Amino acid sequence: MATDVLTTYVGFGAALRVAGLTVGTGQELAFTRAVTRLDPLDRDDVYWAGRCCLVIRADDVATYDRVFDTYFGIRRGAITVAGEPRQRPGVAAGSLPAPAPRAAGEQAQHGQLASSWEVLRNKDFAACTADELAEARRLIATLSLDPPMRRSRRTDRAASGRRPDLRRVLRDQVGERTRPARLSWRRPRRKPRPRVLILDVSGSMAAYSRMLLQLGWSARRSGGPVEVFCFGTRLTRVTGALARRDPDDALMRAAGEIVDWDGGTRIGESIRTYLQRHARRAGCRGGVVVLCSDGLERGDPVVLASQLARLRRLSHRVIWVNPLAGGASFEPTARGMAAALPHVDVLVAGHSLASLEHLSRVVSEVV
Repeated sequence: MATDVLTTYVGFGAALRVAGLTVGTGQELAFTRAVTRLDPLDRDDVYWAGRCCLVIRADDVATYDRVFDTYFGIRRGAITVAGEPRQRPGVAAGSLPAPAPRAAGEQAQHGQLASSWEVLRNKDFAACTADELAEARRLIATLSLDPPMRRSRRTDRAASGRRPDLRRVLRDQVGERTRPARLSWRRPRRKPRPRVLILDVSGSMAAYSRMLLQLGWSARRSGGPVEVFCFGTRLTRVTGALARRDPDDALMRAAGEIVDWDGGTRIGESIRTYLQRHARRAGCRGGVVVLCSDGLERGDPVVLASQLARLRRLSHRVIWVNPLAGGASFEPTARGMAAALPHVDVLVAGHSLASLEHLSRVVSEVV
């Protein structure tokens, strides 16, 4: 798949401008962000996202529907919303003109694009070609690993609450003895929880390591405190290398810092190193730790269990990402996985784009 899906949706804004609608860059940006939050293959989601973000005047709805049907090749008339057929406002069924032959070719092209994207979305990274892996990396770069929020000890002004703002009350009373006191309130702030990604780059993870490292770059771009570490037989901090704006440059620099790429696996010793050297400053306490590994431990599984139990006590949640979990016959019988499972809050797969999208939702929905 040579064309990025988001490029298709940006082109939809250009098609609306050609049809006479006023569509600004900010509206297109809001539309593409909405599409990435929804299912890009669900035409109902795409329709209403565009309707909300790209249409300003009610008189433009009919033109929007016509361009949408022509651009995306969707069946005219009723669409399904929340499981029930519903007529689009302002569009009568069968009243739209038939598209020209060129538009039909464009419809087939966009249909093939959506179909191939859906195949790639669910395809195991280990079975992808070089071109498919390159496209997958571009899509992962758009993935948002939003941090969950938590209450802070600091407070902000509020219209109501349980904690009075005494400083503001006393300040308002200076020189106003004849006026009754007005109560002001404060409430706790909310701030993002830190996220820590610990990625296995050993030989058994060769088919998935670069994709997970790309996920680490995306997490850095999502905002909020993020730390990224890689390990094989030893632990390496690559947070600084992934701070580069260009993802290819960032991954190249990160790979250059990892000295045990495609080597052995010592998960327990790597977690011990993290806890001893980095946990105090690298966001472990109260944070969400995402550990990506197939669980094929070459070290002592007792060490892995003890260190992971300590990590679980310090952090808010521990999420284990295992690419092998995407298989229908997967069972956590590997020594490392069996030792780690009692100390893990969530076990998810990490073998495809769809599984990484699920991971992003799991991380952002942590409470």
